[in-house]
Amino acid sequence: PESLVGKTVVIVFNLKPAKLMGIESNGMILAASPDGGKPTLVSFDGDVPPGSRIR
Repeated sequence: PESLVGKTVVIVFNLKPAKLMGIESNGMILAASPDGGKPTLVSFDGDVPPGSRIR
């Protein structure tokens, strides 16, 4: 989606491929859902190089 253009987000990859809504998925974008509310994407405000480890 256009809302992701230019954002740095956390992606979990190297997952076992699975079909979601008829499309093969090999990874997932990480989101948080405080108190079971609407999910919010995990992202960064500063410069974080692609491939950085999340700890």
